[in-house]
Amino acid sequence: MHILVTGAAGMIGRKLVARLVKDGQLNGDAIERLTLTDVVATEKPTDFSGPTKTSTSDLSSPGAAAKAVAEKPDVIFHLAGVVSGEAEIDFEKGYRVNLDGTRALLEAIRAADYKPKVVFTSSIAVYGAPFSSSIADDFHLTPLTSYGTQKAISELLLADYTRRGFLDGVGIRLPTVCVRPGKPNKAASGFFSGIIREPLAGQEALLPVADSVRHTHASPRAAVGFLIHAAGLTRAQLGPRINLAMPGVSCTVGEQVEALRRVAGDKVAARIRREPDELVQHIVAGWAERLHATRARDLGFKAETAFDDIIRAHIEDELGGKIVA
Repeated sequence: MHILVTGAAGMIGRKLVARLVKDGQLNGDAIERLTLTDVVATEKPTDFSGPTKTSTSDLSSPGAAAKAVAEKPDVIFHLAGVVSGEAEIDFEKGYRVNLDGTRALLEAIRAADYKPKVVFTSSIAVYGAPFSSSIADDFHLTPLTSYGTQKAISELLLADYTRRGFLDGVGIRLPTVCVRPGKPNKAASGFFSGIIREPLAGQEALLPVADSVRHTHASPRAAVGFLIHAAGLTRAQLGPRINLAMPGVSCTVGEQVEALRRVAGDKVAARIRREPDELVQHIVAGWAERLHATRARDLGFKAETAFDDIIRAHIEDELGGKIVA
């Protein structure tokens, strides 16, 4: 099996590649080749014995997508994209990367005249107000941000290219992935990770929204599991509605802080400093707070059930089980 990962240098991309290499197989088929692409340099996995091709390119650039699929990978994990805050600030870049890059990839697949499995990372930002207390699987898509709009359009394209038989697609609407390791990025949701990651590392963290803000989260570990599981779903299992919300933990920011206090103690939780940010508050206000994710759960997708478990996953996976007290 030949697997292509776009956005392979990103956090989830790196973790996905590591999981694929560790497993050595996908859906029971041995992974024989990897193609990894991103706008920045992507490292080759050192513990993979098969051939690995890496490239540094923007899928929206002429010819880049065609090169990425030239060797007809069997499964494509499409993770490449500009994050929410950056897409809102830089309108042109957001549409070029998130929409034009996705369309270019789908067109390149169509031109190559074969039918790969395509797993697309969408977002719960596709939903829009007025929100109900919990978002059902058939809730309308009326995104309130450019990022959400770009993801919603890409979902429609994925569904249509699948309907026409050009590819076999599945789109997974990720909740906010938390706790993200490494340095903060330009995602509006970045503070959800920052208020956990930085205090655990002995650093101060800024909280730009009120403690009452509610959101849905899943760990990077769970997000990789979503991708792997999605790649194994059949057309019969999915039916005509190929884009679906993923499960996660719905909690308020205040509940996040209390979970941190329970897991790591008062001293760690005290490293959070409240500093309101109007742009972040505006963007987050346009996101769904809680999702049923009934279809995803019925199809076997699994996530954490408590935010304490998300914190513990970060401590285990990124901190070697140690906390800076």
